[in-house]
Amino acid sequence: MRQMTTFAQRACSMLGGIFFVAAFVLTLAAIPSPASAFTFTTIDVPGAAGTGASRSNAAGQIVGGYADASGMGHGFLLDNGTFITIDFPGATGTAAFGINAAGQIVGVYGDASGTEHGFLLDKGTFTTIDPPGSILSQAFDINARGQIVGDYTDASGTSHGFLLDKGTFTTIDPPGSVFTQAIGINAASRIVGDFELPGQHHGFLLDKGTFTLIDFPGPPTGTDALGINAAGQVVGRYVAGGTEHGFLLDKGTFTTVDPPGSTFTEAIGINASGQIVGDYTDASGMGHGFVATP
Repeated sequence: MRQMTTFAQRACSMLGGIFFVAAFVLTLAAIPSPASAFTFTTIDVPGAAGTGASRSNAAGQIVGGYADASGMGHGFLLDNGTFITIDFPGATGTAAFGINAAGQIVGVYGDASGTEHGFLLDKGTFTTIDPPGSILSQAFDINARGQIVGDYTDASGTSHGFLLDKGTFTTIDPPGSVFTQAIGINAASRIVGDFELPGQHHGFLLDKGTFTLIDFPGPPTGTDALGINAAGQVVGRYVAGGTEHGFLLDKGTFTTVDPPGSTFTEAIGINASGQIVGDYTDASGMGHGFVATP
């Protein structure tokens, strides 16, 4: 049994319409947190039922997902305070997860049969990303070199991470893994994600072919590494006491990243300026995106 909801499961829930809304003017509220070294800015749209923010690039553009009034999921690009909706043509739901400095966007969409596929959006053109032999796939991040990471499920139902580089797919599985997701990649091709051994759930860093475990210290029951920037700072989430929290890992030091009042947090992306993007749930069950500025 998995010890925490996986990032892929959260991605699927975004397609199902848990998150939120379209091209309106952004409502932002700066929240200084006395419990952390960050200033939190909440990302909400008037009338929205919930927001999921995933990544930002050096230009400050943010991507994520939302649900409309009918419950259909859409991706979004937030650029200079304005939301632009992202919908894969003919899809039953779309979520955007990664954006690089060139504005290339990756994410996931659902087709008419309910199957998830990864996609790349480049200069207005959508391309499906499905590793050979996959029955479903998701694309989570793209770096400045155009390398894409994600995960796919094979015919046996096993999930694997993947790297797509210049048209070639490479499977990513830490030794002994029974479930793997490759979720973040930086300009140096360092990859972070999570994997499972029987009864264990860990984050990982993959650097030049070597896997390093990432586990939040103490009694947590699972760790996901979700994003990495050019400086090697890593963000993600961990479970402790049945609650999920965001974290930053910088030069060997872990810092919890939880917006005030949150009951669930995941820190998903971190840009070159050290700004962290993610989402959280408040006490009422409402989902919000956030930016945490150091």
